[in-house]
Amino acid sequence: MFDAIILAGGENSKKLSNCTTESFEALIEIAGRPMVTFVARALAESKQVDRIFVLGPADQLRQCEFPPNTIILDGGTTIIDTIRRGMAALGHARKVLVATADIPLLTAEAVNHFLAQCSHVDAELYYPIVPRDVNERIYPGNKRTYVRLRAGVFTGGNLFLVCPSIVDQCAQVAEKIIANRKNPLKLCQMLGWSFVIRFLMGTLRLRDVEHRVADLLGVSGAVIQSPYPELGIDVDKPSDLELVRATFSLRV
Repeated sequence: MFDAIILAGGENSKKLSNCTTESFEALIEIAGRPMVTFVARALAESKQVDRIFVLGPADQLRQCEFPPNTIILDGGTTIIDTIRRGMAALGHARKVLVATADIPLLTAEAVNHFLAQCSHVDAELYYPIVPRDVNERIYPGNKRTYVRLRAGVFTGGNLFLVCPSIVDQCAQVAEKIIANRKNPLKLCQMLGWSFVIRFLMGTLRLRDVEHRVADLLGVSGAVIQSPYPELGIDVDKPSDLELVRATFSLRV
């Protein structure tokens, strides 16, 4: 069993301000419920998650309906600060799932597959990627940021498995990576110019990325391929919100 942390403190972006009056993305309504509650439900339904820590605007979050094993905490001023608060609340050093609050299409099946693949690799940080063809086949027209590697074209996910002990040692670099997570070129510049060249040529291998990230952060990392695009469809622009709401309307 794993504990999980949901990062729910992100303020509503300018792109979404015309679609909702909510101040925080986590509280944007999807099918009559705040979207963060769908993330929590998927984690709980996976049967592999014990406690769920939701960090963000605590007063508003306490008005939401969460699984019974949910703990509400105030978020920090930055993503890394929020992660630190969540890790401090765990009371242990075992690996923990970290999810963003803006992936309401997340399913228990996606969580279980990710954890099953992680169990085959010994690492301190696990990061999912989804093939472009899978994403576009299941959710045609969905616009994502893609990276071309030797193994194919991929987009990143928003669910991670992390050892709490690594957070402080890689916080500064991690903040830069998070800030540039949707800008592949800037990420490659951080990783070195040889990476930039191989990125532009599409010849980077998954293990090259793992090794360079390990060198940069000082931790062991593993890239996990997933057939579940729900891991990466985050609601950060009007077209994402429209897609998610349309998807839920078809499920009714």
